[in-house]
Amino acid sequence: MKTIRLVNLALLTLSMAILLGASDKKVADSQHKWIEVYQKQKNIPFPEAMLMNREQEPSLKKGFVSLYNGKNLDGWAPYGGHCTFEAKGNSIVGTTVPGSPSTYLSTLKDDYTDFIFTAELKWEVDGNTGCMFRGQVKEENGKQTVFGPQAEMEADSKKRFWSGGIYGQSCGGWYYPLWLNAHEKARQAVDYKDWNRITVKAEGRVVKTWINGVPAAHWTNDEFLKGFFSLQIHSGKKGSIHFRNIKVKEL
Repeated sequence: MKTIRLVNLALLTLSMAILLGASDKKVADSQHKWIEVYQKQKNIPFPEAMLMNREQEPSLKKGFVSLYNGKNLDGWAPYGGHCTFEAKGNSIVGTTVPGSPSTYLSTLKDDYTDFIFTAELKWEVDGNTGCMFRGQVKEENGKQTVFGPQAEMEADSKKRFWSGGIYGQSCGGWYYPLWLNAHEKARQAVDYKDWNRITVKAEGRVVKTWINGVPAAHWTNDEFLKGFFSLQIHSGKKGSIHFRNIKVKEL
């Protein structure tokens, strides 16, 4: 009898885990409107097929190299537009220029493969931004196009809260939107009045992100395996973002 009870308890535990897992994979009630917006997008994943990041954020203390020297923008170059970037003390400040395409301040080193990348961002003026990783750039007819995966940092005005999700910049759109029930903590992790930390860990085809230490994305890909990092300032009428503690640990 005791053995039967133990078996029944194990089956109940397994059933609950399956049900909870199924609930995690459902699109949250607050996010349903975005299904219609993105249902025809090339890259958009099926919610039930999305992988979950349940890992603790990697340690950010040892083995990192700063990508900003605190003095100037040596080692960086802007691609894609003419929004401005300035070295201001311990921060790089990017500002929207009306009429300019989105602009990407990018590392001149363009062969980062496996790494832990982290940066802190703070909105001075609300606007869309993000950190590209394994980025690429191409030129056609005198126009630069930056493309590749980006750890998104969404404007507060969007009211969607997908910061930490992964967007395919100029290559098909969202790879990993934060629209599931399982992403609720990540959607609540951003403080728009303070600094916010984005962390990206890439090993081979597996990429994971964290927003202020909260697990966010878990994405796999076979296309973007090497490239540069970029700080994005989006096109628009206004927006100003500070970036600091920009560093990487190659694995």
